[in-house]
Amino acid sequence: MRSIGWFISLGFLLSTSLGAAWAQEASEPPRTVAGVCGTANWVCVAECIDADCIDQCLREGCEEALARLKSCTLKAQCAPDDTQCPARACSATCHQAFEPAPPSPEEEVSRPCEAARRPSSAPVPKALVGTWRLSAASLPEVEDGRPHRIEPHPRSDYARSLLITPDGCFVLSTALKDATLGEGNSLAVRAWGSVEVVGKDTLKLRTRDGQAVGPVCAEARVIPLAKGKLRFRGGAYRWEVERRTLTLTVDDPSQQTFQFERIRTAK
Repeated sequence: MRSIGWFISLGFLLSTSLGAAWAQEASEPPRTVAGVCGTANWVCVAECIDADCIDQCLREGCEEALARLKSCTLKAQCAPDDTQCPARACSATCHQAFEPAPPSPEEEVSRPCEAARRPSSAPVPKALVGTWRLSAASLPEVEDGRPHRIEPHPRSDYARSLLITPDGCFVLSTALKDATLGEGNSLAVRAWGSVEVVGKDTLKLRTRDGQAVGPVCAEARVIPLAKGKLRFRGGAYRWEVERRTLTLTVDDPSQQTFQFERIRTAK
C-alpha cells in the first residue's frame, strides 16, 4: 500500500472528531439565513468528509445561534437525564436558532439505495461493498505549504459512515449530536447517489439527493437537501483496499486522503 507517512497522524485527527471536504474547499460559502442554522448548513455538511469542513459549515450562520442556545440550557440547569428540560425551558431560543420552523415538508427516505441505479456498466468491485466508518483524514495545505486546521468550535463530534452496495449505490452519513446542536437536538445528515467505477482504481460519487433527519426543538424533522438551487458536488477518488481499510485519495493536486475502517460487509 502506498505510504501516507507525510499526512498528519491518524490518532491526532481522531482525538477531537471523526469526519475535511467531500466537495474539497467549496468555492462559495453556504447560503444561510443570518444568525440561524438552516438547510444550507446541512447541505454543506453533507458535502464534507472531515471535521475541518464540517466546522466551517456550522460557522456560517450557526455559531452565534448555537452559543445562545447553549447559554440558555446552562442557565436552566437541566439534569443530564431530563431530555424534555431543554425543549421546555429554551423552546423559543431553540426555534430562533434553527431555520426549519414550519412542519417538515416531506417523508423520510429510509432506504435510498432501493431507488438508486448504477450509471456505469462497470461493476462495483466486491472489495468496496459494505459499510465503512471514517477513521482518519489528511489535512489540506494552506498557501505556505503547512497543514492547516480550523480550531473546532462548535465541538466536532461528528461520526461519518459510507455505505456502498453491490448495485452501485452509496450513502454518506454524518451524525450531528446534541454536543454540537444543543441539548435535545440531533440530525443524521445523509447524501446518496451512484458509484461510478472508472478503470481499475478510480471511482466517482454522483450525489442525487439527501436529507437531514432527527429531533430539533423537540419536533421530528425531515429536511430535504437537494431541492432547487441546493446541489451536491461529486468527485473522483483513487481507491485502495487493504484488509479492512479503504483509502480514498482525491484525484486532484491536493491529493487529500481519507481512510475508512470496514464495520459491516454486504450480504
